[in-house]
Amino acid sequence: MQLSKLILVLVFSISASAALSKPAAAQSTNCTASQQAAVQCFVANAVTTHLTKPRYGMTLAQFEAYGVAVSEILRTDHTYLVLVGTSSAIADALPPTNANGSANQSAQDLAVTQIVSAEVSEGLANSSVASVQDLQWFSLDVTGAMNDSNGVMALLTPGVSLRIIDSYIVTGTTNGNVNWTTVDASLSQAIDSFIASGMFKIPAGLTTTARLKSFVDSLAHIIYDYKVSTGRKSL
Repeated sequence: MQLSKLILVLVFSISASAALSKPAAAQSTNCTASQQAAVQCFVANAVTTHLTKPRYGMTLAQFEAYGVAVSEILRTDHTYLVLVGTSSAIADALPPTNANGSANQSAQDLAVTQIVSAEVSEGLANSSVASVQDLQWFSLDVTGAMNDSNGVMALLTPGVSLRIIDSYIVTGTTNGNVNWTTVDASLSQAIDSFIASGMFKIPAGLTTTARLKSFVDSLAHIIYDYKVSTGRKSL
């Protein structure tokens, strides 16, 4: 659980360099009343000391609630691992830039939110511990922190799975037109082969092969839209 605690601190340290226009109001919460109260006080104190600040248009109260949601995400057996893994893959393979190197944060942000939604839909992430919006915000925060990796992502290549999916898109593209029937069928066959060979295993009770294929199909379309938005021919 040390990793979970580290990530909790990381999420609320992302905006450490930003200053608030005014200090947060004094908190009346009894910080030792419960774990939820303790998290709320941690967030409020982090804001007061300019360690972080509310983002995504949140009020302080909403930011405290988000802090509680993050703590719940980190308690799950698999959801935070899926989200952190997703964030690292996106930071590596779907950077917030166009093909010419200019900034395009919105393209990456859209990919993050769409992929998280697909993970929830196909049972890979649990939205019972936090809302889909909180899961998306958490992933956006972690992805943002991983974007500046000083070249480590290029060494570890956590986005290789996204690049493999993209290779099927590239192969199924002729004169700029994607034959999605061919791409979907090829990806389905690839998943069957990976599972049959033991290279890929689906944890019992997490999802099904059919839902995994549906998720990968969603990933393919999200990757394609990202490439169109950023002017890339491949990841």
